[in-house]
Amino acid sequence: MTEVTRREFLAAGAVAGGAIAAGALARAADETKTTEKKETGKMKIGFHTDAFNSSYKSFEDCLKWAQRNNVHYIECGLIDGVSWIHGLGYQPHVALYEDPALRRRKMDKYGVQFSQVDAAYPLSGKDGAIRGVPYVQKSIAWAKLIGCPRVDTTDGLHAPEGLSDPQAMDSMKFCYEQIIEVAEAHKITVNIEPHGYFTTRPEMMERMLAFCDSPYLRMNLDTGNTFIAGQDPVEFLKRFIKKVNHIHVKDVSESLAKVLRGGATGIAVSQCALGDGVNADNIKKCLTILRDSGYTGNLSMECEGQGGPMIEQSLAWLRKTFKELGIAEET
Repeated sequence: MTEVTRREFLAAGAVAGGAIAAGALARAADETKTTEKKETGKMKIGFHTDAFNSSYKSFEDCLKWAQRNNVHYIECGLIDGVSWIHGLGYQPHVALYEDPALRRRKMDKYGVQFSQVDAAYPLSGKDGAIRGVPYVQKSIAWAKLIGCPRVDTTDGLHAPEGLSDPQAMDSMKFCYEQIIEVAEAHKITVNIEPHGYFTTRPEMMERMLAFCDSPYLRMNLDTGNTFIAGQDPVEFLKRFIKKVNHIHVKDVSESLAKVLRGGATGIAVSQCALGDGVNADNIKKCLTILRDSGYTGNLSMECEGQGGPMIEQSLAWLRKTFKELGIAEET
């Protein structure tokens, strides 16, 4: 039997103690990494006021709904001009003639801010440069004044009449070059949303996102439009994850999918609450990808609100899914 001296015994103990301490430090480091990963997974929940179109609510009604439900981010369409239905308070959008400073003051009272404003006049048609470009440019300047960081844009639902695909793409490139020049001056991000004939085709979206070499040209992913167009929303997101700047979260009912999937390029709002449709699993997978990529931006719910109940159901499902996936909501 080998004898161990007192000095050797103490030295061996020190080595063992050091190994234990090193192991504890490694475990603590791993726990810190996990915590840091969860912290970077915070996302902002908001909604598009389209949810209240059919119930003829005003924009302020949407602000009241947001306040009641502890939602602090909102997205709406912009109206370039005067509309009688909007003027009477039956449309939940905002007109460019409304003073942005006064509008922002009212939104501050409700604790709500814009995540994005929607200026999605189709830029792929013959009138894209004539009507769409000045509309988007004015929207950019208005967004800057009200403190909104993003403006949403898109193409038309169908192939543009009288233009070949190459002609339409060249025309849109010209449009976006003019738009991005203004966006860069105001430091406002312009997003392209998959909603039409060109934008729901990944190869075309990739070309469009390369129209301008600018950090102010990005993408607004729409989980419902990509699905209804016959694409896989998950694969669409994976392909463009580095370009995604804002998200429309939209489910699709089984009945609508059976009739339209692969034959349409977009739907205005889904007649289906989040979690109740055939796109729910895709939304969960997209949220997981966003979480793991460190996305901390906005998720804007899009569905028929029924004056409140269906959008409230969607909000409950999204918050429940956040908890399941370990995503924190930033308020």
